[in-house]
Amino acid sequence: MKRKRKKSLTLLEIMIVIFLIGLISGVIGYNMKGSLDKGRAFKSEEGASHLRDLLLLEVANGRSAQEVVEDPAKFLAASGLVNNPQKMIKDGWGQLYAIEATDDNDITITSTQLEKYKAKRKMTLGDSSTEDNE
Repeated sequence: MKRKRKKSLTLLEIMIVIFLIGLISGVIGYNMKGSLDKGRAFKSEEGASHLRDLLLLEVANGRSAQEVVEDPAKFLAASGLVNNPQKMIKDGWGQLYAIEATDDNDITITSTQLEKYKAKRKMTLGDSSTEDNE
């Protein structure tokens, strides 16, 4: 009786498979980083807009913009409209927003990480490109 010999994988075949898995993982990881940054930018823009609206509600209730800007988390917690005020005052990258009161009792909110992201994106796309949402 003839015995059938099992065909096994050689070391070279295993190495090729591992290399291909690593290559595919690297490409997917690189593409995911761009998606994550895009999501963080969106979260930062929307968060800044909501935060400004909530703080302006406090200004409309008789507080001065300067007073609200000095401790925004306190006013967010007192309003009862936000579950986690400490999280609300951070952008998509986890950095605190720069919150400033203007002379006309208005509030401006900016994110340094968002500005860096936009500048990097503008450099990548070129000066002649337009923003997606503008």
